[in-house]
Amino acid sequence: MDAHLTALEGALRRFQAQAPRLESWGRRLAAVLEDGGRLLACGNGGSAEQAQHLTAELVGRYQTERRPFAAIPLHTDVSALTAIGNDYGAEEMFARQVRAHGRPGDVLVCLSTSGSSRNVIAAARAAAEVGVRAWALTGPGPNPLAGVCAEAITVEAPSTATVQEVHLAAIHMLCAAVDAVVCGTDGGTVACDTADGARRVLDLDREAEEAV
Repeated sequence: MDAHLTALEGALRRFQAQAPRLESWGRRLAAVLEDGGRLLACGNGGSAEQAQHLTAELVGRYQTERRPFAAIPLHTDVSALTAIGNDYGAEEMFARQVRAHGRPGDVLVCLSTSGSSRNVIAAARAAAEVGVRAWALTGPGPNPLAGVCAEAITVEAPSTATVQEVHLAAIHMLCAAVDAVVCGTDGGTVACDTADGARRVLDLDREAEEAV
């Protein structure tokens, strides 16, 4: 147990240097989403779960009330996924969906702890073909996925489990960065457009107290 926590602590400390890049991604993603664009996300296994976690935070909400955004995890349509795998092979499972759903200016987030998942790499290449910006969240670099994406954030960690745990933190940091742009912050308050078009101002300190 201690070794696990020690490894995670070290990885998070090293990952702190990536915070400015995540803030930049959040600002640019917020602009895409507010302009009617969408986020696509893909990964395998635990990375698939985290891709879905990211899209759920955007379609629902992260911490602050705001309107929903278009975000699609590419592994959840089982009928499409199995049909594509059967007809075109497993490597095309995500790439064909990127070509179907992606529009110029959209963003694809590619998650892979190894950075060598062939179907995720194929998705990144498909994104470039259709004008979708591909960002990678991977384990230690350099790796093939980071090499084919427009930008990449790598996690220097000794195990897959630790990489996944840092990726979860990165997802939350990205969502917080999006909300900071969409909602704005001023002296402990946040103002957001809600789903019905109204403007709601939250006192973060009061919200935190009421949640306890």
